[in-house]
Amino acid sequence: MNSIFEEHGGTYTLGADGMLYPNLILEPKEHRPIGRWGRMHRAYLEAEHPGLYERLILNGSLDRHLADAEERANSMLERLIDQLARQEGISESLKASDQLEWVQRMNSIRSRAEEIVRQEIINTL
Repeated sequence: MNSIFEEHGGTYTLGADGMLYPNLILEPKEHRPIGRWGRMHRAYLEAEHPGLYERLILNGSLDRHLADAEERANSMLERLIDQLARQEGISESLKASDQLEWVQRMNSIRSRAEEIVRQEIINTL
């Protein structure tokens, strides 16, 4: 009589002690970086949605979920910074003529864009 494991294609190896051990093979994990945004999203999930966080851990998809959030956040941040800089007329000529003004305005834009990303991607499901 076959076990459920064998019915689904599983095999066993006979150990030196006479016991049968299942041949378990983990699927190879893709390595995608989880940076600042992924870590922030993990903290949000852990604090605000612990059930979902546990489920993602148990089914092995937490890293993929966090890496996706990281990629979406970085992409949105770059897009927002470019759009806001264009809207406010910040250009390379300003950078050449008044570097301090350019840095101040770009820092302001970056802060606003990061807050939008935090609200739209990081602190949501």
